[in-house]
Amino acid sequence: MRSFVRLALSISAVAVLAACATTPPPPPPPPPPAGPGAGGAGTGATLMDWRGVITSGDRDRYVRRDAAWSLALQQARRQKGSGDLNSLGDLIDPGAARPGAAPRPGNYRCRTVKLGSQGGETGLGYVVYGWFGCRIEQTPRGLKFTKTTGSQRPSGLLFPENDRHMVLLGSMALAQEPPANSYGQNPDRDLVAVMERIDDARWRLVIPWPQNESNLDLIELVPAN
Repeated sequence: MRSFVRLALSISAVAVLAACATTPPPPPPPPPPAGPGAGGAGTGATLMDWRGVITSGDRDRYVRRDAAWSLALQQARRQKGSGDLNSLGDLIDPGAARPGAAPRPGNYRCRTVKLGSQGGETGLGYVVYGWFGCRIEQTPRGLKFTKTTGSQRPSGLLFPENDRHMVLLGSMALAQEPPANSYGQNPDRDLVAVMERIDDARWRLVIPWPQNESNLDLIELVPAN
């Protein structure tokens, strides 16, 4: 009798082991859902890829930025302008970008240079403005550029692209309007730009095909201190 019980227990143990060996483990739990608005510029989510945010109009401007450089420089060199174009050096060189495009957070001195004329031969070929205030901030969504003074004050988020340039998607505030904090809400104020480093402590924002006046805008940035 004892031998029979021991044999029955042994058979039961073997059956249990065989079942464990052939039964697959339970599937892992599903990943947590993504945070709300992961692809929107107006949310608190970290923005990693500008391609999921940019409007079709700004995508076209970005793709055609080489053509903006070419036309704007031709007009600037052919037509009369305001300011000293020859003193700008690498600022107006399309190939001047260096590695290390991301500027450090802080306060900057900045000036705008407008190249080319949307009015054709009748407009100014270039305008070199004086210095204003700008700021680079580290936000939960990434680096943010803001021009803090002047009658035209662009502001927007900087998206990593490669070592030589970042992509800015932003909006323009005019005159006494509050700072522009949204993108994709007003096509007449939206802008796309490229951030590049052109010297050890000198950057530029390249804005192709701006909404008004010129065919290419450049914003030069140098640290305020």
